[in-house]
Amino acid sequence: MSPEDQTVPPSFLLEVKNLKKHFPIKKGFVFSQLVGQVKAVDDVSFYIRPGETLGLVGESGCGKTTTGRLIMRAYDPTSGEIWFDDCKLGRVNVAALDKQQLRQIRMNMQMVFQDPYSSLNPRMTLLQIVGEPLLVNQVARGSELQDRVAELLKVVGLRPEYMQRYPHAFSGGQRQRIGLARALALNPQLVVCDEPVSALDVSVQAQSLNLLQDLQSEFHLTYLFVSHDLSVVEHISDRVVVMYVGKLVEHARTEELFYKPRHPYTEALLSAVPKPDPRQRSTPIVLEGDVADPANPPSGCYFHPRCRFCIEKCRTEAPQLREISPDHFVSCHRADELDLAGVTQ
Repeated sequence: MSPEDQTVPPSFLLEVKNLKKHFPIKKGFVFSQLVGQVKAVDDVSFYIRPGETLGLVGESGCGKTTTGRLIMRAYDPTSGEIWFDDCKLGRVNVAALDKQQLRQIRMNMQMVFQDPYSSLNPRMTLLQIVGEPLLVNQVARGSELQDRVAELLKVVGLRPEYMQRYPHAFSGGQRQRIGLARALALNPQLVVCDEPVSALDVSVQAQSLNLLQDLQSEFHLTYLFVSHDLSVVEHISDRVVVMYVGKLVEHARTEELFYKPRHPYTEALLSAVPKPDPRQRSTPIVLEGDVADPANPPSGCYFHPRCRFCIEKCRTEAPQLREISPDHFVSCHRADELDLAGVTQ
C-alpha cells in the first residue's frame, strides 16, 4: 500500500499525489518539433504532518528542487495533485488553482531559496525586501510596516537598524536570515527550504539549522527541507523521502531510514555520510555506471543498472511503492529479503 492509497486524515497539512513534471525536448526550425521529454519528477507521492520537518534527499538532478517548486506552483505540474490544508480556504488542490487563488494560498506557503546571494535584489534595502510581501498583500504599510520588519529582523537574529542597508553589506549567513525573515513575514503554515544551508560554511550552517528549529517551535511552522547533505537532514528532519531520477524510492521516519534502510540506493547514500568518530571507519559503496538519463530512463527499476542486488525482474518490471512496515515505504522488489547497512554498521 502506498501513501496515496491511504485515507489521509485532515491533520495532514500537505499531500502530494502522483506528481509529475515532464519538460519537453524540442529541435528543428524555431524548436517546433517535439522529440522527447525529460521526466524531472515522475509519479511522486508523499505527505507532511503539521509541525514536522520532511527531508527530501537524493543526488543532484534527481528532481528534489523541481518537486519543491511544483508545490509552490513556480512550475505548473504535468499531472498529479498537491493538496494543501489552508487555514482559511480549507483543503485545496494547489495544482488546479488559478492566479487569483494562488495569490491567496501563497500567503501560507513560502520558500527559502538555496543561494543567499542571488535570491535577494541588490537594489532593494532590507526594509523593501522583507516588507514586500506585507505591502503586496496589503497587510501593512507606513510605520506599521517598519515596525513589522524590525520585529522580523529581531526574530531571525538581525538588528532592526539594518533595515536601511542593502544585501551587499551582509555575509552569506546573514543573507540567509534575511531570506528567512521575508518567508516569515506573512506567518505561513508551510515553508519550503531549498538547500538553505548548502552555500554556507559549516559553522554558519549549524547556526542556521538551530535558528530554523527555534522558529519552527515558536511559530508552529512545517518544513519541506530539500537537501543533498544527509548529515543535515538527519539533524533536522522527522521523516525522510529519498528520490532517484524523479522517482520516490524510500520514505520513512528519520531514525528508521538511517539505521535500517530498505532500498540499495538509500544504503549507498548513507555509506557516504562522514563519521564523527575517526575510529569508526567505513568503506563507501561505489555505485557502478552513470545516473540514468531522465529523458531516456531504463526499463523496469530505474536503479537496476547500478544495483548490486539486481535480478531479472528488476530489469523488466517497475517496482511499486509499498508499505513494508508502519510508515515505512519502499520501491524495491527485494526489500523484504535484503539486509542492508545503516549509518552505524
